Amino acid sequence: MTEKALRLGTRRSKLAMAQSGQVADAVSQVTGRPVELVEITTYGDMSREHLAQIGGTGVFVAALRDALLRGDVDFAVHSLKDLPTAQHEGLVVAAVPEREDPRDVVVARDARKLTDLPRGARIGTGAPRRMAQLNAYARTHGLEIETVPIRGNVDTRIGYVRSGELDAVVLAAAGLNRVGRIDEVTDFLSVDTVLPAPGQGALAIECAADNASLIAALAELDDPFTRVAVTAERSLLAALEAGCSAPVGALADLLADGQIVKEMRLRGVVGTTDGSTLVQLSTTGPVPETHEAALALGRELATEMLAQGAAGLMGERAH
Repeated sequence: MTEKALRLGTRRSKLAMAQSGQVADAVSQVTGRPVELVEITTYGDMSREHLAQIGGTGVFVAALRDALLRGDVDFAVHSLKDLPTAQHEGLVVAAVPEREDPRDVVVARDARKLTDLPRGARIGTGAPRRMAQLNAYARTHGLEIETVPIRGNVDTRIGYVRSGELDAVVLAAAGLNRVGRIDEVTDFLSVDTVLPAPGQGALAIECAADNASLIAALAELDDPFTRVAVTAERSLLAALEAGCSAPVGALADLLADGQIVKEMRLRGVVGTTDGSTLVQLSTTGPVPETHEAALALGRELATEMLAQGAAGLMGERAH
């Protein structure tokens, strides 16, 4: 008798289905059990309002978590940047697989790069974090751009460029990779130009905290380096959220000497959406050995950033 299929809860968007399909294959390999996708419509998918107005990141997650808690699905796949920073009682993130490219990218008309866009170019993005950093970059590099708030899936967003309504849109490289459209990118933005959202490019595989056998099986998909990096980034976000509603970018990357990973650098940025004030700091230290050490790293950098206030500092911006 074949084992019962595991039920994977996923959002219905093309991107969510693509990344859930990839996880389903991996889970099938480590468990030897078939995995079926259970499509769940979330409030964030149905609402046309801007994310900030409907409760920010958690709007894509609540329906999936409800399905998990009810036992309608066995596990769920989230984009980590959509996951609220507070731990959910009764659920556990059993695995954070190896991260995709965390960078933001530009899809522009006439195959242009950010620096080649015409004067006054209209750039679409749904993220205040991207607006703040793009506007700050434009100010310091003599570019004239206008950031335009947009929502919608990858097709919708790229459609604004194809139709000529916008000159460019900014999207996450990881999402375009997962839906097989990375070849439409006209410019990869260096993380020195735009720091990604905390957890960008990473996935979280979540299941019920009392399902020990599934937690053990899913743990085989966990990438420890990705996990400590996103833990530090999300800890920074959580600590800043307490003192600041401004858009936050964060990235922890591993600094290697040859094949040996020596240290982790955590960078954070927070600023006003017009880019006039940006606080950008970084810290480098030993790679955190524990979950607690990763949390502490994020909190420490957040404390420094809060102490700097929005004092108009450009921080340690690498040119």
